[in-house]
Amino acid sequence: MLPHRRRFSVATVLLLATSIFVLTHNTAFFAHVTEVYPLNIHYAPFILSLALVLGTSTYLVLAVLCVGRATKPILTVLLLLSAAASYYMNRYGVVIDHEMVRNVALTDSREVRDVVHWGLVLHLILLGVVPAVVLMLLPVERTSFLTETVSKLKFVLGALALTAFAVVPISDTYFSFLREHKILRYYANPTGWLYATFKFLKQSARSPNEAVAPLGEEARVHPSDVDRELIIVVVGETARADHFSLNGYERQTNPKLQAENVLSFTNVSSCGTSTAVSVPCMFSNLGRAGYSQSKGANTENVLDVLQHAGISVLWRDNNSDSKGVAERVPFEDFRSPQRNPICDVECRDEGMLAGLDNYIEQIPEGDIVIVLHAMGNHGPAYFKRYPAAFEQFTPACKSAELDTCSPEEIRNAYDNAILYTDHFLSEVIRFLKPYSSRFETAMLYLSDHGESLGEAGVFLHGMPYFIAPDAQTHVAAIVWFGSSFEIDTAGLRSQIANPYSHDNLFHSLLGLLEIEDPVYDKGKDIFAGHYTEEDE
Repeated sequence: MLPHRRRFSVATVLLLATSIFVLTHNTAFFAHVTEVYPLNIHYAPFILSLALVLGTSTYLVLAVLCVGRATKPILTVLLLLSAAASYYMNRYGVVIDHEMVRNVALTDSREVRDVVHWGLVLHLILLGVVPAVVLMLLPVERTSFLTETVSKLKFVLGALALTAFAVVPISDTYFSFLREHKILRYYANPTGWLYATFKFLKQSARSPNEAVAPLGEEARVHPSDVDRELIIVVVGETARADHFSLNGYERQTNPKLQAENVLSFTNVSSCGTSTAVSVPCMFSNLGRAGYSQSKGANTENVLDVLQHAGISVLWRDNNSDSKGVAERVPFEDFRSPQRNPICDVECRDEGMLAGLDNYIEQIPEGDIVIVLHAMGNHGPAYFKRYPAAFEQFTPACKSAELDTCSPEEIRNAYDNAILYTDHFLSEVIRFLKPYSSRFETAMLYLSDHGESLGEAGVFLHGMPYFIAPDAQTHVAAIVWFGSSFEIDTAGLRSQIANPYSHDNLFHSLLGLLEIEDPVYDKGKDIFAGHYTEEDE
């Protein structure tokens, strides 16, 4: 007769799973904690008690999410997702808040390919698949919901009592921890990303029939404006200002723009640290202080105002998408060779200029605004962001696993991509120049956010704004005006070091196109006071 095989309660399985999470998925959490509270005799009791607090909170979350037969499948999913979270927190120093969850939710397959590699696969196997298999093989006793709940409750009460015993004697340290180091909670795994996901879903909840609030429906072009305007707005990607030689960077990363009469604004801040936030925010009239995902999605933006005023608007995209900005304007996707004629390992930004002549010629009257959403310097695979001919700075990092490259190799690859952006923007200018006899022409370039290149162990972008380094919020901003544009560029040059932000785009664009409407705020128009035809 075979011996009776021991069966484990759900509560016991959750305790084992909690131990796995705390001990193997939280290396980033404890690494950041020990940066603030060194692992010595003085702080050792605090760190040990913090591990207990983390375990108790993790067990509470698992006890709510895992019930009966659903326990093992749910734990498997949580282990795999937590393993992925720990990989990116350990390797790139990223913080997983609700905006990072939004980035993941809104990414496309091309971006996914750049961040999925063998290092991640191995990490998922070791920290996700292996423990999941162990838990799946455990025999679990079948009990009623009430019995299971009571069993869980006993574990919870015991853990809370033990936690209180450990925390109360050092409560002063906890008050300091909670007050001054709130960012550390984002590294707690899985509770941090689970909370971030819940917050993202809550903010994204929107009725499919919910109407978008109109903006500037009575907008019109000033009657005295008889000259047609042709403006190309280039939305850059991941271009930090301090890597543009136009702004004083020691490397020559802007040789072609240097030869043009461009204005490079050197002190511009982004609205967010990710595309999903910055792109819709920069086109809205809400400003960074008033912007939220729900407000932005439920309110028309500057492109809608332009259309209300009778201006022809076109959005061309070689990035993930418009993040909702172009929902009500003509949109063209240039991410594939079917439309983009300049593709090699990926489709290039300059391909978005193809066929624009035909589009412009089909519009016999009125102003034209064209938005080009570039792929730019999107990481971590910077080496893919430029054709081989632009690999001027060598050796360049040829991997998306940035910690396998030296700081110099990462910098070289990133700067080569900036060099290609310089080429692309010069091609935009070259495209516009022949139209200067028929239009007032202009190009506005503004990056969505910057990028960390390993400074302080942080890579990529997406950090919470209140702790984000300047590398992620100080962005490149360049303007070029054609010879017929009635604007005092010499006067503008004197203010290129003034502090500006994405908040200025909405009003500056309306000012350039001489739009009359109460939504226009002259005080936020960078170019106000420099239009040579305006009455002072």
